[in-house]
This record gives sequence, structure tokens and C-alpha cells, in this order.
Amino acid sequence: MAEKSGGVQSVERAFELMELIGRAGGECSLTELSAESPLPPPTIHRLLRTLVGLGYVRQLPNRRYALGPRLIRLGEVANRQLGAVAGPVLQSLVDELAETASLAVLDGDMVIYTGQVPSSKVMRTNEVGKRVGLHTSGVGKAVLGELDDARILKLVTQSGLPAPTGNSASTLSAVFANVERVRADGYAVDDEEFEVGVRSVAMAVPGAPTPMAIGISGPSARVGDEFVARALPALTKATSVISEALIGARER
Repeated sequence: MAEKSGGVQSVERAFELMELIGRAGGECSLTELSAESPLPPPTIHRLLRTLVGLGYVRQLPNRRYALGPRLIRLGEVANRQLGAVAGPVLQSLVDELAETASLAVLDGDMVIYTGQVPSSKVMRTNEVGKRVGLHTSGVGKAVLGELDDARILKLVTQSGLPAPTGNSASTLSAVFANVERVRADGYAVDDEEFEVGVRSVAMAVPGAPTPMAIGISGPSARVGDEFVARALPALTKATSVISEALIGARER
């Protein structure tokens, strides 16, 4: 592989450090970063100082590092752009399936809803901006299926495995059994694991720069096995459309 120029390599390394902080839940120590990064500690420290000076990272009173406020504006712009791509796709799912369609993105040790088109049928839905569990929601389980086992272990350990309902996975073995099922099937089902009376089916967006998934949710009485079978081709198409849009934008 050709050697990268110093400037480009520095930018890449800086973003890798911010990604590591994000994966750790938005906050971590220099020691933790050194354990996760192949970079020598002096290089990490120098990059962090630069990022702190720019406002993309901030140092807390306890000397740990957290993502900085300048990322908020960038995130808002990115969310709007993602929403512009996802909105018509989610609307087409609702038009076809008549249940609520949502897009969720990995956010620390949870997923956050960044887009949603509600069903015209009466039902309380997950609002945009709401964070939900990786191991209990359909979109979260779909995202887990895209991650390697070491990262899954770290994320679900951080979350503490809360169990909102009696159907929720509450042990590591149950979580990994669900992950293996998602990997084998290519989709995830939330069978009243996040909320009693609500069922969903979700699928990850392939090749997304940040792990994300699209889910269809509704009352358990309406989202049965026949509905799931009908939803899968539509979800496959929807995730492919978003994947192509994101990859195309990244390559331009």
C-alpha cells in the first residue's frame, strides 16, 4: 500500500480517534484510547490537543476526553441530509405496508431514530431523536448483526442489558443468540421486546459509513409473520436505495 501523505494521514487519524470516543459512548480516557488505537500515546495526545483546540473534542475536569460542541452543528447538517435521502424511502414503505417506517443510526451504546414516517393508523410511535436499546429494538438488533463480536460485547456490557419487557434478552448468551439469528436471516424481529403490544421487523443498510437500519413497526396484532414476510422485499429495496445514495455521496 502506498504511503499516505502526512496531512491526509493526520486527518484520518484524528477522525479515527473521534470515532473511538463515539464508540465508547462519547467519553474516554487517554489510556482507553491507547488501548484501542495502534497509534503511540504521544501521537494520540498531540492529535487530541489539536481537536480540543478546534472544539471537536473537549477535555473534562476528570481529564477524560469527550466529543466537542462543534460536532453538534455538523451532526445536525448530516442528519438533515440523511433525512432528505431517507424521507421518500420511508414514505414509500408506509404507502406499501401501512405501518410506521423508521431509520435509526448507531449512537454510542444505543441507536437513535433520525427519520420516521408514521402510519395513518392510530398508534404511538418512537419520535425522531429518541434513543433505544440495541438488544431490544428491531433496528438495534439489525445494527448489532453488522458489528463484530468484540464490539457487540463492549456495547451491550456498557448498556447493562436493561429488559423493558418479559421478552427482552437480559443475558449475553441471549443477545448473541439473537445476533446469530439476525446474521443468518438477514433481518431482525422485535417481538414485544422493547414495548408490550408492539412488534417490528428491521434490516440493516448495507455498506453504511455508520451502522444504521430501517424498521417497520406496529401493533402485534397487525405485524404478524405474514406481515413480516410481505415486508422483507420492501425493506431489501429500501435499504439498497439508501445504501446506494450514501455510497454514491461518499465517492463523489
